[in-house]
This record gives sequence, structure tokens and C-alpha cells, in this order.
Amino acid sequence: MGQSAANLRKSDYKFINDELVDVYDIILRIEERSIRKSRFKDINIKQMHLVHAIGLHSKKTTSEVAHILKLSKGTLTANLNILERKGYIIRVHNHNDHRVINLKLTSKGRLLYRAHSAFHQQLVKSFLKGFNDDEVKLIRKAIINLREFLDKASEQV
Repeated sequence: MGQSAANLRKSDYKFINDELVDVYDIILRIEERSIRKSRFKDINIKQMHLVHAIGLHSKKTTSEVAHILKLSKGTLTANLNILERKGYIIRVHNHNDHRVINLKLTSKGRLLYRAHSAFHQQLVKSFLKGFNDDEVKLIRKAIINLREFLDKASEQV
């Protein structure tokens, strides 16, 4: 089959490293530019990702969203206040436990969510273009490995 990570050639390692860094940077720049040119120019990239984390039809709690985005409660609250003031989200008291706050997107928030999701769907479609099912399984495994590393690294920060 393929090379193990330990046997990865230096040129392959450098290529993958450089491309991951560049791809991350390019995606952020595209998202930032598209926000500035859109009707959503009143928010920043982090707030857009917060809208995405809340989700289209779910009513996640503030704790769930803080955990997903690895944000402190204070940072989350500050950004939720901005998004609520600008009409992207609403806070809803949980009907089972009034101490719990659920987050819900407004129609404006759902519109932003759909626009952001469309971009990500295009990214994934272009990323997987030309791969067969077995190759997609390998890509999934590589992404799972990367995610596990990132989750562990984020716990240490």
C-alpha cells in the first residue's frame, strides 16, 4: 500500500505541510473577503463560524457551542451579544430547565448559515473530485488522525 507516516519522504512532508498552511490561509481570506462584500459585512469570520456552530435547525445550548468552538464562556457571551444585537441569533430559555439557554438562528442567521455552508460544500466537492470510495476512506482516516491531534493539542493550550 502506501508509505507510513514514519517513512514519509522529506519532500512529501514539506509539500503537505506547506499546502495545509496555505489552504487554511486561503480559505480564511476567501471567507473574510466574501463577508466584506456581502450583506453580512457587519460581522467577522469568528462570528460567522459561531453562527455555523449553532446550526440551522438545532437549539444548542451555550455550553455546547462553547465546547464545539473551544471558547471560554466570556468570549462566547461577548460574541453572542453582538450576534443577537445584529439580528443573527436569539437566546431561548429551555422549556425543561429555565437556567439553560438555547441558541437559535433568526432568518438572517439562517441565510448566513446557508451561504457559508454553500461555500464549504463547494470546497468539499472540489477536494474529493476524482477520488473513488476507497480513496475517500483514506482521506477520512487522515482527517480523523489530524482532528485527534488537534483536539489533544487544543486541550493543552
